[in-house]
Amino acid sequence: MNHLDYKLLQALDVVLREQSFDRAAQQLHLTQSAVSQRIKQLELLVAQPVLIRSQPLQLTAMGQLLLTHYQQVQQLEQELLPHLSPEAPAKPLPVTIATNADSLATWLIPALTPLLQPGLIELNLLIEDENRTIDRLRHGEAFGAITTQAEPLPGCQSDLLGFMDYVLTASPAFIRQYFPDGLSEHTLRKAPGVAFDQRDDMHVGFVAQHFGLPPGSYPCHTVRSSEAFVALAKAGVAYCLIPKLQISAELLSGELVELMPQTPLRERTLYWQRWVLERGIYRQISQHLLDWCHQILPQQ
Repeated sequence: MNHLDYKLLQALDVVLREQSFDRAAQQLHLTQSAVSQRIKQLELLVAQPVLIRSQPLQLTAMGQLLLTHYQQVQQLEQELLPHLSPEAPAKPLPVTIATNADSLATWLIPALTPLLQPGLIELNLLIEDENRTIDRLRHGEAFGAITTQAEPLPGCQSDLLGFMDYVLTASPAFIRQYFPDGLSEHTLRKAPGVAFDQRDDMHVGFVAQHFGLPPGSYPCHTVRSSEAFVALAKAGVAYCLIPKLQISAELLSGELVELMPQTPLRERTLYWQRWVLERGIYRQISQHLLDWCHQILPQQ
């Protein structure tokens, strides 16, 4: 193999993003058969599979390597094009970031607003638990990830964003109904909590650590939305672990109340991992994220 055929890499990129050969064909203005043939040609070129035909579609290790390379080349091309055709209208640069829901609900958008307002970037956010956003970066689906993993992936760099402090909170009405005499193993067996999804270990770990209750021994809603956590708590139908940054006004007004104010509940250390090859607008994104977090998140 003397060179890569970028049409084949483009097909891999679109198939994975669309999770469908048919939709990829529509995007590329090809037939489904032609897209399948390009993937097969790529696999022949590297002499091994690049795509696992599962549900959802997944990349092999070689596929991840090729896709990361392709996306980095696309990054360089997008930065070069305005210099080749300065008279052409500037287009926003597509940028994919893997983020946890709590960062999105609190600080991420304000941090990126200076780049969003002038239309410099076209944002695509992949929402995962902060322990799993790194998989999106590993699989080549995002150029950067807000993650709890400090150790950089191969070809990536990692910087501390800060610590996300959480508080266990509920409304006064909920406290009167479920915790009139305080929190205990007995009262928590009846009080509904909230987890992000079935793999969210924050709520489960907290209850096990402080009250010794195993999963399944108490009621717990599953809701994939940080804003919904707040809405459930304010409605008086659940108690939740919520970033203190997100509910500072509600805590100040008394609409929500800390259930364990004397117990430090700092739960997440967040890092910004992204490709080592970082230029132009990508470098600006990283600088905006780091500068913003260093102002609003505890650093030690």
